[in-house]
Amino acid sequence: MKIVFHPRMRESYDSTPAGAPGRLNTAIASFQNNPDYQLIMPDYAPEEDLLRAHEQCVLERAKAEDSSSTTKHVYEMAALAVGGAILTAKLAAMGEPAFGLIRPPGHHASARSYWGFCYFNNMAVALLHLRSKHLIKSAFILDFDLHVGDGTIDILGRDKDFHIYNPHAHGDSSYLADVKNALDGCPSVDMIAASAGFDEYEHCWGHNLSTEAFRKIGQLMNDFAQSQCDGRRFGLLEGGYNHQDLGKNVLAFCEGLQGR
Repeated sequence: MKIVFHPRMRESYDSTPAGAPGRLNTAIASFQNNPDYQLIMPDYAPEEDLLRAHEQCVLERAKAEDSSSTTKHVYEMAALAVGGAILTAKLAAMGEPAFGLIRPPGHHASARSYWGFCYFNNMAVALLHLRSKHLIKSAFILDFDLHVGDGTIDILGRDKDFHIYNPHAHGDSSYLADVKNALDGCPSVDMIAASAGFDEYEHCWGHNLSTEAFRKIGQLMNDFAQSQCDGRRFGLLEGGYNHQDLGKNVLAFCEGLQGR
């Protein structure tokens, strides 16, 4: 399985929890020297792709972030994250499961603004890129971050070809049942994608899900992809702020996404 990651993702680019030093270290360690995974590097997303989801004012605001004393290279890092999302989605479009180990996250970035540690909407840009290249027409987006992906809803929510679901249940059993019900009720789509937020973890901000629950979410996505959309599935990192356990949670999700 391909893990999309760039060494620059290690850099701390702002003072938010998402940009904290060392946040991705355990996740990187989970995949390095693991024969089941291959780390591959993305390119920076061009403005043409960013403008599929965002108005020019959002790009200019991100560029202006670099004048702040608490941020550096924000536009570059955010464009690299989007490039990682696009590469992850393109791999999935070819039927290979993939995960974007990227930051900054993106699901709070809307067409005209951003907040919540996000700058550009990685998921929205990636899916709009695939559609522009006629690789997909439709997708189901499972956003299991602790926080609702309001930016993704803003950009894609009125588009009948994209279906977005944010589970809200508490506890593994109820949460997984909620996810399964949403998948069972989903209309026919070409792809399933996850805005994968690990802040729902029982030892993170959400105090909710176990590591095993993340594996089972991945398995549910795999089952759906195999039966409904020719295996096309991927995930992108959103939240997750327990640095010590982020690696094992991301790995569990990826194992589930492979059907393990």
